[in-house]
Amino acid sequence: MDHDATPALPRSPTQGERELVLRVMPMPADSNANGDIFGGWIMAQVDIAGSVLPLRLARGRVATVAVNEFIFKQPVSIGDLLSFYATVTRVGRTSITVHVEVMAERNPANPHVVKVTEANLTYVAIDREGKPRAIPA
Repeated sequence: MDHDATPALPRSPTQGERELVLRVMPMPADSNANGDIFGGWIMAQVDIAGSVLPLRLARGRVATVAVNEFIFKQPVSIGDLLSFYATVTRVGRTSITVHVEVMAERNPANPHVVKVTEANLTYVAIDREGKPRAIPA
């Protein structure tokens, strides 16, 4: 095996194709006063996950310009294994809209998976000065 070989870059996402972009397990420090995971922590993770495909498509910096919709369907608990799936729903001249679904794997002794959150976010491709730029074809 050639250890000096450059690994292949991920291919550009295709619009409408769902892709696993992040997995994370919330810890006690991420919980709120009720003992559930703080909604703001989940929102931050969704923003990170949502940016993965736009970064690839834009081939450079992107910035979040809108959280179009954010729905908390079920509480998230400490120890849930969260999987974030992203789908590109729209590509404009400078912006990309993404749908993110968050699934929680619960109860390792008797595992089951539930959708806990979904969101639609829009990112804009930006240049070094932070100005919008065209998304490469």
